[in-house]
Amino acid sequence: MPAKTVSPSAPAQSRQVSSNTNGQNTPGANAEPELSRDEVLALRKEYLPTATFMYYREPINLVRGHMQYLYDETGRQYLDALGGIVTISVGHCHPEVIAKTKAQMDKLQHATTIYLHPAMPLLAKKLAEKMPAPDLKVTFFTNSGSETNDLAITMSRLFTGNLDVLALRNGYHGASLATMSLVGHSTWKYPIPTTGNIHHVAPGYCYRCPFNKTYPECDVQCARDVESVIKHNTSGKIAAFIGEPIQGVGGTVTPPPEYFKIVYDIVKKYGGLYIADEVQTGFGRTGKHYWGIQNWGVTPDAITMAKGLGNGVPISAVTTRREISDVMAQKIWFNTFGGNPVSMAQGLATLEVIDKDGTQANAEMVGNYLKEKLTALMDKHRLIGEVRGLGLMLGVELVKDRKTKEPATSETAEVMERTKNNGLLIGKGGLFGNTLRIKPPMCITKGDADFVCETLDKVLGEVEGA
Repeated sequence: MPAKTVSPSAPAQSRQVSSNTNGQNTPGANAEPELSRDEVLALRKEYLPTATFMYYREPINLVRGHMQYLYDETGRQYLDALGGIVTISVGHCHPEVIAKTKAQMDKLQHATTIYLHPAMPLLAKKLAEKMPAPDLKVTFFTNSGSETNDLAITMSRLFTGNLDVLALRNGYHGASLATMSLVGHSTWKYPIPTTGNIHHVAPGYCYRCPFNKTYPECDVQCARDVESVIKHNTSGKIAAFIGEPIQGVGGTVTPPPEYFKIVYDIVKKYGGLYIADEVQTGFGRTGKHYWGIQNWGVTPDAITMAKGLGNGVPISAVTTRREISDVMAQKIWFNTFGGNPVSMAQGLATLEVIDKDGTQANAEMVGNYLKEKLTALMDKHRLIGEVRGLGLMLGVELVKDRKTKEPATSETAEVMERTKNNGLLIGKGGLFGNTLRIKPPMCITKGDADFVCETLDKVLGEVEGA
């Protein structure tokens, strides 16, 4: 039976789950005994690396999830407004998705790409049907965003015969050695040699314009400067440009309408492929379009994806044209778990639910509503410098002073602490860690959006008054 949930606007202290009267229970009731938070924390400190950082001064111990809600071992309910770091598309443990995943596990749990099994081509077909161009129909399956971005860069270099790759400052594409080279944040890069021939170009970050100009009088110089970088930093030919339509880790940076079309034309002029990193923006999250890049009127040569594709299972993919994918056939390409039947079944079930439940339309409707309410909070709270994003990929940049735009880094951390204490989980991003990341499961309601804004209103007032 689906979990009964407390109204999103209920006080935090009452956001508990409990047994109902007919003997069937909500998540956390009559279940097997859970380890306490302190026990889990002790195990983690003893056996896991310190590099696996945690949110919050007092980390929460999550043991169950249902749709847009998460529960700790005490039964306390939280609204997950970060969506498992933009991974939960249709809801935690969505019953239809889980049922199909369990059915696949009962039949066949593992088969590699060297054998036939139906789940992998069926998911590839479904993805092809969702692509912005009919020739984008060939899909490689991998296990993480890092893997799939690495593969996309490899293909671009083989296909074009060029080495130089452009990526965006402030962008994030993974944690492997190769994808770390693409990352435009010092906070995510270790001081070791990485892949060469990577050149970072200016993002469309109007709030913090790298050229100190104002849109639209700037003539979108950030995009036009890409050509200068190619002329000065490369051989004059490039393999690819890779970019997130909306930067996730970078703080929900949302470029102006002309930005990516200008970049696309420059990339094509100098022989490169355009790779859209849709790891966070795909599957209708931006509302109006299935793929984030479609909001800018660009059709890429390849789309990389992960996170929301599997609604919580390890899965990633890159979809491209046949002639581009064929370059990998000159050697042996293999991935043990890429195309795993269980991951494929959950990916396919997730995409089917997005269609069936009208998830994309909900992301647009609730996202627009939420963005309007967040923007309205600017009149009350001096800490809010800008609200940006599309659909349910939203960010709120906090600053100490709206004129100087000094990042409110410590205040952002305090806001996160206090929202958690009020039953709301959000994230933070940006180079300075001063942008609130609001990217919930796309099944949230307007009532949930009200709760997000009511909680932020309360917490921002507390932090500003401290």
